[in-house]
Amino acid sequence: MKQIGFIGLGTMGEPMASNLLRGGFQLTVYNRTASKCDPLVKEGATAAATPQDASEGKDVIITMVSNDDSIREIFYGPEGILEALKPGAVVIDSSTISPGLVKEVAAAVESKGGHFLDAPVTGSKPGAVEGTLVFMVGGSADIIEANRDVFDAMGKLLLHMGDNGSGAAAKLAHNAMVGIHNIALAEGFSIAVKSGVPADKFLELIRNGSAGSKQVELKGRKIIEGDFSNQFSLALMLKDLKLASALSDVSGVPTPALELAKSLFQSGYSQGYGEEDLSAVVKTYEAWIGKKIGEQA
Repeated sequence: MKQIGFIGLGTMGEPMASNLLRGGFQLTVYNRTASKCDPLVKEGATAAATPQDASEGKDVIITMVSNDDSIREIFYGPEGILEALKPGAVVIDSSTISPGLVKEVAAAVESKGGHFLDAPVTGSKPGAVEGTLVFMVGGSADIIEANRDVFDAMGKLLLHMGDNGSGAAAKLAHNAMVGIHNIALAEGFSIAVKSGVPADKFLELIRNGSAGSKQVELKGRKIIEGDFSNQFSLALMLKDLKLASALSDVSGVPTPALELAKSLFQSGYSQGYGEEDLSAVVKTYEAWIGKKIGEQA
């Protein structure tokens, strides 16, 4: 059985690591806030003091951190991953980061004799908990197949997107759509509710009509109930929209809907909703219409 190091135990990383333990893998875990290791240690994991310690001698190292700066820190910083990588080790990065940084880190890993897969996920916290994540992966097809058991322990579907960087690019395009869909949902709710349509009835309509989407299913009821408990934070969605915008600048793709969504998520973040679920962007609309979406007429 493969020995795995797992670095980053936030909203997504902790349940992903837990599923690996349930799959029978030997797991060493690291998190900057060390106390986040404790639940996994109780499940059988070993806690490491540094990313280097978590990576030492491991067959597979999985990283799941919040942004480009965090990736640079855990790979290049003192006692980082690159200090401990053994030849033939496979690094699977499931963070959402810029494709340019993916290619840079992949080259650094390969210079140490390792292999790198950029493998961001979709499915949010429920998918991480239930082991039903979807992985979009960039890198060698042979390395992917050799580690399918690792992916299968955490997810239901793996899609090979191409070379290193293609997984990250696919994730940013995907999350651009997630952000836009959430704005569309908030705006549709606002038009209906302000016009006297009950939110429950409108949600039933869009679930069964042409405006239905995965975001309607995931976020519609949360919006009505005012439940903004975090499945994927507004702050992280804003970060991803900014990365997607930067990627579109590089590729020369006009993205007016993305830019509007980014602006509205920035407004929500500026109002203090960053650590709430991304669906909390609806609060900006609620302020504009002067009532809560779930408020009875």
